[in-house]
Amino acid sequence: MNHSPLILSLETATLGGSVWLGRGHTELAFREGDPGISQSNTLLRDIDDCLRAATLSLENVDIFACASGPGSFTGLRIGIATLKALAATLNRPCIGIPTLNAVAHSAGASPATVALLPAGRGEVFAQMFSVSNDSGETTVSPADLPAHLSPNKLIERYGALQSLCWTGPGAELHREKIESAANEGGIVFRHVSSNQTSLMERQGWSVMRNDSNLARHVAALANQAYKQGAPLAPEDLHALYVRPSDAELAKQTND
Repeated sequence: MNHSPLILSLETATLGGSVWLGRGHTELAFREGDPGISQSNTLLRDIDDCLRAATLSLENVDIFACASGPGSFTGLRIGIATLKALAATLNRPCIGIPTLNAVAHSAGASPATVALLPAGRGEVFAQMFSVSNDSGETTVSPADLPAHLSPNKLIERYGALQSLCWTGPGAELHREKIESAANEGGIVFRHVSSNQTSLMERQGWSVMRNDSNLARHVAALANQAYKQGAPLAPEDLHALYVRPSDAELAKQTND
C-alpha cells in the first residue's frame, strides 16, 4: 500500500457516537450520531452517508477501526460486531482502539491527561496518560490501568497531582466536582476550549472541551497501530468493558 490508507472508523462507545472516513490524517467525511437514537438504527446509514459523500465504496476501504471500550455496553457490541463483519467479508485489517486512549488523544499533548467517560449511575471510566507530539504525530502512553470510579474515588486517585489535563465527556459531566476539588487544593483551574493551548498555559488543572468527532482520533491511533504491525484479524478484536454490565451486576447480587 503506497498511498495513505483509507480508514473507516467507528466510535459507538458514547451516546450518539460518530463515523469517520479519511486517508491518513485527511478527513473525507464525518457523521455524528444522535444521542437519542440507538446506533443499531443509524450506524449503517451513517457509514453509507460517509462513503457517498467521498464518492467511495466499502471495497475502497483499506483499514477498519473502532473504539473497543470502555463505554456503552450496547453501543460497543453494535460497533464491534459491525466492524468485524465488514472486515471479515472484505478481508481487510481490523483494529480496535481503547476508547480512553482516543479521548486522551483528542486533548493534545500533556504530561498527564486523565480521560473520563460516563459509566452510568453518576460514575466514570477513568485512565491517566502521557500524551506527546513529535513531528506532528500525537502519541498516547498509558500511565495506569483503566478503572471504574465514583467521582469521590476519582478525586482520591488523582487529586494529589498538581498539573492535570482532564478530558472527555466524563470531564464535562463532572466539571464542577473537578473545579471544586482544585479550589480546595489551592490548584489553578481552567476550562479550556482548544487542544492547541500550550503546556505552559495548562499548569494547574484544566478541563478540555469534549471533541464529538472521537472517531477521528480512533482512526489516528489505528493508523499508528497499523504502521507498527498491530494484530489485524477480526477475531483478535474484543471489547474492553472494565466493569460488568448492569445485568451481570444484578445477577451477582441475586446470587
